[in-house]
Amino acid sequence: MKSNTNSSVPPFAALIGLDWGDAQHAVALLDGSTGQVENSMLTHTPENISAWLKCLEGRFGGRPVALALETSKGPLIHLLVEVPWLTVYPIHPATSARYRKAFAPSGAKDDSPDARVLLDLLRHHSHKLRPLVWQDSATRQLGALCELRRKSVDQRTHLTNQMRCLLKAYFPQALLLVGEVLHSPLALDFLSRWPDLISLKASKPSTLRAFYFGHSVRRSEAVQTRLDLMAKAVALTTDPAIVSVHVRHLQRLVEQLRVLQKHIAQDEKEIAQQFKSHPDAQLFANLPGAGATLAPRLLVGFGSDRTCYADAAQFQRYSGVAPVKEKSGGRIWIHWRWNAPGFLRQSLIEWAGQSTLYCSWAKAYYDQQRAKGKRHWASIRALAFKWVRVLWKCWQTYTPYNETIYLQALTKRKSPLLKPHAN
Repeated sequence: MKSNTNSSVPPFAALIGLDWGDAQHAVALLDGSTGQVENSMLTHTPENISAWLKCLEGRFGGRPVALALETSKGPLIHLLVEVPWLTVYPIHPATSARYRKAFAPSGAKDDSPDARVLLDLLRHHSHKLRPLVWQDSATRQLGALCELRRKSVDQRTHLTNQMRCLLKAYFPQALLLVGEVLHSPLALDFLSRWPDLISLKASKPSTLRAFYFGHSVRRSEAVQTRLDLMAKAVALTTDPAIVSVHVRHLQRLVEQLRVLQKHIAQDEKEIAQQFKSHPDAQLFANLPGAGATLAPRLLVGFGSDRTCYADAAQFQRYSGVAPVKEKSGGRIWIHWRWNAPGFLRQSLIEWAGQSTLYCSWAKAYYDQQRAKGKRHWASIRALAFKWVRVLWKCWQTYTPYNETIYLQALTKRKSPLLKPHAN
């Protein structure tokens, strides 16, 4: 149900501002028939929330009710979106914080006023708010898998950074002997077998050759370089009080990385299967540079509901690839859209960067932006902005992107982006 932009009278039977917490939630409810605001506290248990929702359904006869809260994810959302008569409006914390500050400059804050702030936003500014659109089950599952994989990859990065710092402290030669990728099978097997220089020095060159050969390092020059490094290596320290503890720490990191690697591989397999069976997979599978990792993330970012965004510009603003322009007097300041969903913006910008390796016009556009004096990330962001308009049309019309057709369109417009292509 649409909001009434010309009146504070709600088109709902009731409006609710809910300030959620770990143990309890503050509730401010405006009854549309009486105009009275009721304040209450709701203990956070599934049983209690379900009983509260049933009470609301009985009280308002199942008529539409709007609810605003400062989150779009989590267990509370999962419960609320299953209620057919409830329209949920997720409010960005920055929005409510600025609204609160406008009327409470002292910074005074507690749960009940926060619920009233959310209610006021819903009551007086609902035409500027977007109701939560719950994607279909297949899209939500794929999205959750992509985010889980991303968190595991970030955790892996954190562990490998720890490992690198640890090796520099007592066994820096290992960083040259195992290569740059510390979570690779070669690196983990090497460090499990030779966690310090003393144990490595005790091994025969033939044993090292066999190890590298077994891990597909078969160029004799590369193996010999590592053997020469091992022969000349001098221990940074041989103090057992230091080395023994560092080795123990290293073994712990290796074990954690092995487990993470196993789960990341399983996640990627499941993502590939879920993506392949998704109805919109053909729109994203062959995008230049998307690959097995970014194609599912782009699908999830756009979602399956074509009515969610009015046009490409709205999606550009929501995703954060559209910059913000601020003016004050004669000064203009252009900056990132700070409150955009980070994972979606990251997906679009990563893909835009990868597309320059496979798409001639994308590379030409990036070079054009750099020639104007823009920095690397600003140029990639600008390319993502342009890509979204292209992909938006494909998504709306269920038409896979075709490089040949797009280049023909650029030719008709005599686009300067075709000059590198022509050469």
